[in-house]
Amino acid sequence: MLRSTIVTATAAAAMFAGGIAYAQDSMNIVETAQDAGDFETLLTAAEAAGLVETLSGDGPFTVFAPTDEAFAALPEGTVDDLLKEENKDRLTAILTYHVAPTAAMSSDLSDGQMIDTVNGEQLEVSIDGDTVMVGEATVTQPDIEASNGVIHVIDTVLMPPEAM
Repeated sequence: MLRSTIVTATAAAAMFAGGIAYAQDSMNIVETAQDAGDFETLLTAAEAAGLVETLSGDGPFTVFAPTDEAFAALPEGTVDDLLKEENKDRLTAILTYHVAPTAAMSSDLSDGQMIDTVNGEQLEVSIDGDTVMVGEATVTQPDIEASNGVIHVIDTVLMPPEAM
């Protein structure tokens, strides 16, 4: 499954690199992520954690969305382990660390800004020229609008302090 996910991620990354924007403001965050095609692992994890309904709700939300490639870069077996029922709380903590309870476009972010996440922790924004980082992740595609918020694509799965 992960091998086919990597192929899909590579194809989707090529589309992002080509400048295709996914401004789908008539679709919610989950529908927009499904339409983009590079978030199968994230969507599977959100379903396992019971977060799909919430992220399909009113919002507003900002989702720092790791690509399938970002999940594939985790140590072997990590995703499979997190998807187990007994690890649901840990998975939920990790996923909610990627979500802010507000819609923040890239123009709303500033260097050194601390963003409150749904899991109660904060992420620091770092901006250096055109490079925007949230925690240890680089934003590779900002400002994908959805009806209930915004998605910023990131290249790394963020781990909250208590999950490490």
